[in-house]
Amino acid sequence: MDEQTRIELEAAAFRGLVSHLQKRTDVQNIDLMNLAGFCRNCLSKWYLAEAKTRGLEMDYDDARQEVYGMSYSAWKDAHQLPASEAQKKAFQESKDGHAVIEELK
Repeated sequence: MDEQTRIELEAAAFRGLVSHLQKRTDVQNIDLMNLAGFCRNCLSKWYLAEAKTRGLEMDYDDARQEVYGMSYSAWKDAHQLPASEAQKKAFQESKDGHAVIEELK
């Protein structure tokens, strides 16, 4: 497979993941973090990190808009539920497996 085709396939897979997460507003970020070690915010940070490496003007809110399909505050108001004590505990216990976005450290 040539490099351009690989890039196009990866981009399509990313768009599919983002589209799926935009539709699955019932899935909370904390649950994604607890189970998979990443969430919509992580995707936003990876997106932003790559934009910055390319010298593009973008901030975290812009990147979140791309991933959430709306402003983060609108998404939170419409879809985010308070985290339960069990979710918070699982979050703390799973921290070693959480995504790290090196470019933003």
